[in-house]
Amino acid sequence: MVMNIPEKRLLMIVLWLFLLIFILGQAGCEEPPADDSIWTKPSTKADSDFDVSIYAPYAPVKIDIMPLTEFVNLGDAEGTSKINVYVSLLDPFGCQIKSPGTFRFEMYEHIQRQASPKGGRIAIWPDLDLTDAAENNKHWLDFLRAYQFNLPFEPASNQSYILQVTFLSSPSLGGKRLSDEFTLKCTGKW
Repeated sequence: MVMNIPEKRLLMIVLWLFLLIFILGQAGCEEPPADDSIWTKPSTKADSDFDVSIYAPYAPVKIDIMPLTEFVNLGDAEGTSKINVYVSLLDPFGCQIKSPGTFRFEMYEHIQRQASPKGGRIAIWPDLDLTDAAENNKHWLDFLRAYQFNLPFEPASNQSYILQVTFLSSPSLGGKRLSDEFTLKCTGKW
């Protein structure tokens, strides 16, 4: 059998392709380890029970009462009113974050023209425990990156108040106590 030049060329190309495939196949093939150690993930403390200490750098370091906080007159027959409080928690990088903890709200009278304008305490509301994820989500407004709370309060007209919000972080995040104050002025007739 006599081969002409194009057939010889075709045969050489096919042989080179087989040789290339064989070399690539041998270079990538390796026997798997006998103990399958690469297939099993070593267990860590974070795998067995959730370790929140890895999130400690992102724990809140500052609390901020947002300027959206205001008195709201519901205008019903009873004439009840409330305070819409907007609170943001900030991490060390200044980013607003969500965090488990307890919020405490206190209202003080505002004394004009004093070195310490915070007068006597007028009201204190029950602590709000937001360590449960479902309860935390009820108050979280993602578009504001802040918490919203509605506190019942009947202000006197033309009176100024100081609202103090304290946040007690979860013990697993350091148990820090953060506090901020905000002056509210009730203008108009309530």
